[in-house]
Amino acid sequence: MMHASNDNPVLDNPRLAELTSWDAPWSGLRAVVAGIGVSGFAAADTLIELGALVTVLDSRDTERNRQSADTLKIVGASDVVLGPDAMTSVPDVAGARPDVVITSPGFPPTHPLLAAAREEGIQIWGDVELAWRVNRRAGRKTPEWVCITGTNGKTTTVGMTASILQAAGLKAVAVGNVGTPILDALRDPVEYDVLAVELSSFQLHWTHSVSPLASVVLNVAQDHVDWHGNFENYRADKSRVYENTRVACVYNAEQDGAEELVEEADVLEGCRAVGFTTQTPGLSMVGVVDDLLVDRAFVAERITTAAEIGSIEDTGSIPTRHIVANALAAAALARAAGVSPEAVRDGLRAHRPGEHRIQLVAESDGVRWINDSKATNPHAAQASLSAFDSVVWIAGGLSKGVTYDTLVERNAGRLRAVVVIGTDDAALLDALSRLAPDVPVLAATPGQGGTAPDDSGIDPTDGHAVMRRAVRLAREHAEPKDTVLMAPAAASMDQFADYADRGNAFMHVVLEELGF
Repeated sequence: MMHASNDNPVLDNPRLAELTSWDAPWSGLRAVVAGIGVSGFAAADTLIELGALVTVLDSRDTERNRQSADTLKIVGASDVVLGPDAMTSVPDVAGARPDVVITSPGFPPTHPLLAAAREEGIQIWGDVELAWRVNRRAGRKTPEWVCITGTNGKTTTVGMTASILQAAGLKAVAVGNVGTPILDALRDPVEYDVLAVELSSFQLHWTHSVSPLASVVLNVAQDHVDWHGNFENYRADKSRVYENTRVACVYNAEQDGAEELVEEADVLEGCRAVGFTTQTPGLSMVGVVDDLLVDRAFVAERITTAAEIGSIEDTGSIPTRHIVANALAAAALARAAGVSPEAVRDGLRAHRPGEHRIQLVAESDGVRWINDSKATNPHAAQASLSAFDSVVWIAGGLSKGVTYDTLVERNAGRLRAVVVIGTDDAALLDALSRLAPDVPVLAATPGQGGTAPDDSGIDPTDGHAVMRRAVRLAREHAEPKDTVLMAPAAASMDQFADYADRGNAFMHVVLEELGF
């Protein structure tokens, strides 16, 4: 199995080796929890319930964090420390050195606290590792896990997977990076049959022992290079999702090197490789034939026959190629869990995609307005740009160290104009000037270049004001049969709270400007 880096070995700690179920001897375990956000709070709360001694740290001393700290102290946290100096070193817990550090996924391996823990030989877990270790509990059903990762499409796929499982009559829920901590689901009064688990590369970096029923890497492209250090580390962390998989490792048959990740994985005996493709599937694959979704992997006579599991139309109102690919990946995971072909079809039809993912906002004067704010990197933007013939593209934001040459080169021919909205757009602007020199580039953010004047009086960090200007510029350049596509290919935190805030701003302005 290829690993990102050997900076987090599973150390020979007999105390931790025993902790493989809810009913294991957690009482008295000393744990430091790094971060008091959604996942950190769930980890701390769970550990306290299990009888562990817990100290929680967070560098942000905000009102919300203070409220969370008060709650954790009430339920029994040994200590909660907030403020800029809280996470510079590993503290004692209840007067002695900790057994383990539980980190929230946002902290990179180079963070001073994690580096200090590693130097001292203290094992580091993520909240996902903790969740797996309490997955089994006496007197309760043990849920199976199907695990989903990839640069793009994770949230859509995990939602589709959960919907298919539910259509089959199983108690299933989407958890993990999608927003609901796995630990919260495990403590829910509902006893789930299957958890559809979305995992980021950050979360996978800190997992050791997870053994899912089925797993998938949807795709791998440049992203989060700043966190991982380089693309090879990022790819290796994504590949960790396949470790210890029991039934099916699902891979993208259309991406070079995808099958290699499965071949290199340490899986359990009997686990199969199952490909997905938007073309005609080969043996042990799911794919598309004459606009039908078909399965040649989970049928008895797969050498000569295939089972119909749905149609392209079942995947959504705008069935782009990557949405169809997501649906096929979800179908393969669900089929590995024993779901019928009819349940796949019914689950896809019942699935409602989240906002900000190729979301039709309005149509006016022959122009479609599409919100794809979730496209936070070039790979995601490529998926949506390629779905439309003539585009006024609204793009830009925090680049996270990626490059845009391939994205611009592939799509230069479909660009009517580009409206730039971010504050970190040098790489995008450079790619546009070299590879799409004839495409008008318009600056919605003052000072970012392009042909629009910079005397707007707009604060470059005021995302909502910048978005209003962007929509107006896009409207001026869009012609009938064009699509105005807001697919930024960058993160949003330079001007917005998050990608949802950016998407909501776009939708609000579009509807207001068009008079809806």
